Amino acid sequence: MRILHVDPERGWGGGEVQVSLLLAELARRGHESVVATAPDSPLAGAAPRAGARVVVCPIANDVDLRAVPALRRLARDADVVHFHTARAHAMAPWLGGLPVRRVVTRRMDYVPRAGPWSRFLYNRAVDRVIAISDGVRRALEAAGVEPARIRVVPSGVDAARYVVPPETRAMVRREWEVTADQVAVLVVGVLEERKGHATLLEAAARLGAGSPVRLVFAGTGTREAALRADATARGLTVRFLGFRDDVARCLAAADVAVLPSLHEGLGVAALEAMAAGRAVVASRVGGLAEVVVDAETGRLVPAGDPAALATALAVLASDPAARARMGAAGAERVRDRFSAAAMADGTLACYQGPP
Repeated sequence: MRILHVDPERGWGGGEVQVSLLLAELARRGHESVVATAPDSPLAGAAPRAGARVVVCPIANDVDLRAVPALRRLARDADVVHFHTARAHAMAPWLGGLPVRRVVTRRMDYVPRAGPWSRFLYNRAVDRVIAISDGVRRALEAAGVEPARIRVVPSGVDAARYVVPPETRAMVRREWEVTADQVAVLVVGVLEERKGHATLLEAAARLGAGSPVRLVFAGTGTREAALRADATARGLTVRFLGFRDDVARCLAAADVAVLPSLHEGLGVAALEAMAAGRAVVASRVGGLAEVVVDAETGRLVPAGDPAALATALAVLASDPAARARMGAAGAERVRDRFSAAAMADGTLACYQGPP
């Protein structure tokens, strides 16, 4: 099968991680993938390593029709076109009339902007809509997407990538200047408001100066300066790592992973942390409640509630045995339910199934 993947994002987030994993799984099964993406994007660098060919095809916004001729040429040689972002999806109507199956993945758990155009994009411009969680499926249905068009295909991870040499933990903790008696709490994600970093800073401040918790933020974004200023004003020592392509090493050094998100389609960072055997504290939003099992693989707290978040962190910080037990249960859950192979199986069924 020949698949054209359209993802014009210039950054690297959970969606691009999933695209890269999918490309590798498809190549392993003998399928041919072409990725239309922005020039110099991280995905443009990652796709060839995953066995895909890259075609530069920038899409500036939802109405940037300059990409349409190139996409139509590429689509003529494909069996499936898979749109991986909202900007990519906006191009779907312009590929009408071609004998190609069109599929879109929706990763966000908020309700898409309702209206005739949105309903057309989901109900007529594509043949199948992939929701990465039941939370995303419910949001799509609330916007008027026909339930019969939606298939839930959870995100996945390659658990083997999160097995690192045993000396990695001590090495990275020295880089972070985190001592053996301190509890490293890691947040992996873009520094944007929806990720809830501000709530975590307030929670950490509530823990007090005697807390062993040390915050580590991995990621970049428009909120970085504001978060740095907030941490300083609260008297908190927070290590800002910037963008990291060694998430497995970072997780090895961490004691707890936190996703204080205000919105989250599923939470690839939670899956990665669980694959690495780390207990996870997460907001009860979107698909996170489908990934993290409260009191079994971590703790779920209300979104935007610093008091509840502080309590969960304090409990785990004081109980290394609970952290180890939850981490082991999380690793098993990822292997059983959220593998990259299972994600590829579900995606291929959407490529091959009836309209």
